[in-house]
Amino acid sequence: MAIGALAFTALTSPAAGLAVSKRPVIAITIDDLPTHASLPPGETRVAIGRSIIAALKAGRVPARGFVNGAAIEKEPLSAQVLDDWSKAGLPLGNHGWSHRNLDQMSAAAFEEELARNEPLIAGVAAGGDWRWFRYPYLAEGKDPAKRDAARAILAARGYRIAAVTMSFGDFAYNDPYARCVAQRDRKAIARLERDWLAAARAEAIRARAMAHTLYGRDIPYVLLLHLGALDARLMPRLIALYRRMGFDFTSLEQAERDPVYAADLDPASPAAIPGLEGRLRAAGKPVPPSSPLPEAQGRICAAR
Repeated sequence: MAIGALAFTALTSPAAGLAVSKRPVIAITIDDLPTHASLPPGETRVAIGRSIIAALKAGRVPARGFVNGAAIEKEPLSAQVLDDWSKAGLPLGNHGWSHRNLDQMSAAAFEEELARNEPLIAGVAAGGDWRWFRYPYLAEGKDPAKRDAARAILAARGYRIAAVTMSFGDFAYNDPYARCVAQRDRKAIARLERDWLAAARAEAIRARAMAHTLYGRDIPYVLLLHLGALDARLMPRLIALYRRMGFDFTSLEQAERDPVYAADLDPASPAAIPGLEGRLRAAGKPVPPSSPLPEAQGRICAAR
């Protein structure tokens, strides 16, 4: 009983040493550096990266970017994105060389995905703390044996896991946005922008509700975004939106000092159920409905 009580207290209380804020905090993480989704006409990967960097710096918002090195083989000029990111003082992490799903490869292939990406990230990070890993597709392993093998590999290579406790499907808007820009459909673009920001707001409220149901408090939320063209266009408005909602911003490392993320900080330990939704289901508690992805996203500004 004493051990169980201590465990419950740890999860429902902020970690010792964390600065206790009266405002909830978000740690921004951005996947798929240096390329994500389609490019709108007249846009470049470097311009997208620089727009996002500028918004983060102007808002004094920390963020960590997660790299897929294979993208540079397809688009060599995109390597500049990583240089710009590092020169701006923003940290990087490993997202696997080619963004492969753990459930669709062996543990040995998983380690190769990690290892092949490391020289690129280490070279750009210039001594920074880059040993953070974000699972592609957030797939941590449906098979328990493979999941445990992957965690053992991460632990042996000195990684911590970048969890996700807030997201709103931003990735689903970038291809429709590129199509709408190509068609110069201003009404459709405005609709995508409204829907994107509305989803961000709704999912932030939902994440807080889930955390309060599970832990009776706010946790430091780890937000998943992507290096897409619409993300770049709307990043200043997103930061302003979160601040109007009462959020402050923090780094991934600071956020994951909260005991909720203990299994992510130490992959050698037993895996925890990922995500707030999964933990609610495991606890037999109701899961609030999520925001729908863009309505008929495949048809918005579809080829005529």
